[in-house]
Amino acid sequence: MSKTRIRMNAFDMTCIMHQSPGLWAHPDDQSSRYKDLGYWVELAQLLERGKFDGLFIADVLGVYDTYQDSHEASVRRAMQVPVHDPLMQVSAMAAATTKLAFGITVSATYEQPYALARRFSSLDHLTGGRIAWNIVTSYLEGAARNLGMDRQMSHDERYDLAAEVVEVCYKLWEGSWQEDAVVEDREAQIYADPAKVHPINHKGTYFSVPGIHLSEPSPQRTPVIWQAGTSSKGRAFAAQHAEAVFTVAPTTPVLRGYVDDIRRLAAEHGRDPSSLKIFTEVTTVVAATDEEAQRKYDELLTWTDYEGALAFYAGVTGVDLSTLDPDEPLEYVETDSARFALEIFSRADPTRTWTPREVVKFVGIGAMGPVIVGSPATVADELERWIDDADIEGFNLAYATTPGTFVDFIDLVVPELQRRGRYWKDYDEGTTMREKIYQPGQTRVRDDHPAAVYRRAIHPPTTHP
Repeated sequence: MSKTRIRMNAFDMTCIMHQSPGLWAHPDDQSSRYKDLGYWVELAQLLERGKFDGLFIADVLGVYDTYQDSHEASVRRAMQVPVHDPLMQVSAMAAATTKLAFGITVSATYEQPYALARRFSSLDHLTGGRIAWNIVTSYLEGAARNLGMDRQMSHDERYDLAAEVVEVCYKLWEGSWQEDAVVEDREAQIYADPAKVHPINHKGTYFSVPGIHLSEPSPQRTPVIWQAGTSSKGRAFAAQHAEAVFTVAPTTPVLRGYVDDIRRLAAEHGRDPSSLKIFTEVTTVVAATDEEAQRKYDELLTWTDYEGALAFYAGVTGVDLSTLDPDEPLEYVETDSARFALEIFSRADPTRTWTPREVVKFVGIGAMGPVIVGSPATVADELERWIDDADIEGFNLAYATTPGTFVDFIDLVVPELQRRGRYWKDYDEGTTMREKIYQPGQTRVRDDHPAAVYRRAIHPPTTHP
């Protein structure tokens, strides 16, 4: 059955070069303004004009230094470094908009949950409930070394730690302040009833948090939980905790396999599988005609940076292709790295002869996600196909150039999708981010979400569809 509305988030990061290595130097690109607050305010206003659901802000702690065993290429090519804290610009963007939501990536590996819970509650208050937390566990060795560890935690232990971080946060958000704790009685000069504010008394493997939450209940209490798990441990974590899941897949069959598996796991955790809203990354290059769009795409490719692309690829996968001839087929290179690289890209196109140069061409625009090139009708057709074939809710739209990719999508593709009845003409699903994910009135986590366990400890559960 065809879904009615395609949900859209913009995908960005508080750095110069996010997903299209080299294109920061394109004359139409403004990403080097990332340190200018006005840039972010203008972007938020643009996205709200285009009726985007939200802005999804990526982050990374550390530097991509696998390529040539050095940070130099990433620094030279601005490959996600320098990079700012992703929370800093959100209040200003929220003040300049009224409906746009914000998904913010914060690593659970290096946070104290007591302080983290307050930061998200503060933002949820200040934005009127337009906040989500994208939970990651950080994979770069350099992040561990620079944040006080001798080495990175093992992959599975990072998820064990993340599970306790979110448990503490859930207790603080849902189980500390009762719904009617704030009385704001000016005559008696009583703001809140201390009998209705409870210590959480958490003592676990990694954290001891005995006290009360520092913030009163925010519009959503628990921000919308995003997660992007792909490993078996990551999928299990997403299936248990995520309300929205972000993934990247080269084809719809690959994506559908992931979607079916994550929904199966959610059911095993006692959750309604349909309550997980799944988004995939896509980049679009749009023009009035297919031919014009192809010319635009070909021109953008001329700006792709070979060194920056391989530095990005090495940082994400741990595979350094710097010692290989740019045009040597990977299938003939007798190294584990080359075999791993070939396996990854053969899933995207098994008919293509993959060389380091072809890898660069593939990741040069939109990184590891699909790139849709064409007229508004062609792009809309393909977006509809991904939605319907893969059983997903929407897309995180990465850019080739910013804000140009977003402007083209809003001015050309959005009207086409609206004409087809696949994109809303105005915001009509409530004001909080969770209402956009589910339905008007659904501001708090569903009863089948693990955070709701701590809410029930304070007052009777409410029934949500």
